[in-house]
Amino acid sequence: MLEPEVGQGALLSIRLQVNGEEREGEVEGRTTLADFLRDQLGLTGTHLGCEHGVCGACTVLLDSLPTRSCLVLAASADGCRVETVEGLARDGRLSRLQQAMWDSHSFQCGFCTPGFLIQAAALLAENPTPTEAEVRHALSGNLCRCTGYESIVRGVLAAAEGRELAGEGSK
Repeated sequence: MLEPEVGQGALLSIRLQVNGEEREGEVEGRTTLADFLRDQLGLTGTHLGCEHGVCGACTVLLDSLPTRSCLVLAASADGCRVETVEGLARDGRLSRLQQAMWDSHSFQCGFCTPGFLIQAAALLAENPTPTEAEVRHALSGNLCRCTGYESIVRGVLAAAEGRELAGEGSK
């Protein structure tokens, strides 16, 4: 641990595995995981909406569990595995889930997209063939102000079923 500079809080050294890569940094004790990811690691796909854990825009996987990163202190995530929306695509190609959401026109403004994608990825990792009711339940903690949620649910179900949608593979 470093000594605090005049006018600053004590800085804590942390190490995390983020999207499969070892990362480290120094944070004040009050720094949230969301702020660390965005400000120090440049992973701006983690969006800050309500900053109260209500909207779900900041959802990341913390040791494989969907977690509101605005509510977690970065220091408490020391030694953990974190997956952000940036970690879903591989080798410049969208994941099956991302492609299905794209093909089903699941989002409009896109602000809520990262949180929904991470929540849906967690659901599909645990339950690869969810029912519509299970998808709706899993996504119920994420808010979107633009859609009626139908296209989001349709995208998750398409990803689960491995269905090809119009335009798949063209991105």
